[in-house]
Amino acid sequence: MTTKLVARAEQELPEVLADLRRLVEHETPSSDKQALDAGLDDIERWLTERLGQPAARQRHDNGEHGDVLDVTYSGTAGGTVLLLCHYDTVWPVGTLAEWPFTVEGDRITAPGCLDMKLGIVHGVWALRLLRELGLPHPSVRFLLNGDEEIGSLASRPHIERACAEATATLVLEPSREGKVKVRRKGLGLFDLAVHGVESHAGLDPAAGASAIHAIAELIPAITALAAPERGTTINVGRITGGTGRNVVAGHATCEIDVRIQDPAEMDRIDAGFRELSVADERIRVELTGSWNRPPMNPNELSEKLFEHAKAAAQEHGRTLEGTSVGGVSDANFVSALGKPVLDGLGAVGAGPHSRDEHVVPSESPGQIATLATLISNLRDF
Repeated sequence: MTTKLVARAEQELPEVLADLRRLVEHETPSSDKQALDAGLDDIERWLTERLGQPAARQRHDNGEHGDVLDVTYSGTAGGTVLLLCHYDTVWPVGTLAEWPFTVEGDRITAPGCLDMKLGIVHGVWALRLLRELGLPHPSVRFLLNGDEEIGSLASRPHIERACAEATATLVLEPSREGKVKVRRKGLGLFDLAVHGVESHAGLDPAAGASAIHAIAELIPAITALAAPERGTTINVGRITGGTGRNVVAGHATCEIDVRIQDPAEMDRIDAGFRELSVADERIRVELTGSWNRPPMNPNELSEKLFEHAKAAAQEHGRTLEGTSVGGVSDANFVSALGKPVLDGLGAVGAGPHSRDEHVVPSESPGQIATLATLISNLRDF
């Protein structure tokens, strides 16, 4: 049966790639509610075409953000495996017109193909092949959210509730060169606003208190909080401010990205931010933002899950390795609850969030077969 899984996945590869094209050609940027709704409507239709009517279905209204679709297909064995996916992308509507779905040998490029629409397709085909071949498997629950790329703020409660009810959670984000992701950094998103006093830069410069000069004083203090040896990095990614060349700036802002591996670093960074100050007492400093995702560090159950995944790959003559990455995903939420989770089980490719985004279609049969075998074997997890 293991051999048949790979053979069937190879046989169905044209249909798999046709499904990828279908999902890609419904553009679903995180910021466009209308496009997200239309894309999710079509995903629902496609799921029914490929897998039939689910045993349970719920679509959660996420307000201005993309809805969460929660569907469960009954298994033939005990337990429930949660397949966690997101259907939103970083690409605005209209990108496809200038960057269409393109096949170039063993490479397909298109907006959102890697992150993570092919992963969604792999999950559906893994279950479809298990059912076609009559292989035993637990129930499979798909949770698809539409705001992952902007922090999953609306989706997080649904993710945490679903993973608490599951035997294990598999996240179908792209792999890292075929490796699964066993460790991710946590993420803090902060905004610093500096309020100064405007004045004429030539006629009365001393009457002003420059917010831009102050933020230039603060940024070295912010970046000095980084501790790469502990896995903590800080990036000031965007600065705005001022009204003109000849005006002492009355306002300035910067956007701060903080990545951590050690949860204890949250308190240290928070304390450092509270101590930020400048010499000019006329300047007011205001920090907003929060920790978006806790770090994903392996727990005992996740390590056991990884061993199951390696065994599933070995059944197909493959060697599965784990890796640590600085990016975040919804797996971070699952891990923080102490639940078993494994990430990066989706497509093989490179270039997420860039115009080089692409997938390697020849890798899909092996990825699908390994995922299907892992799902089947988790009936005994």
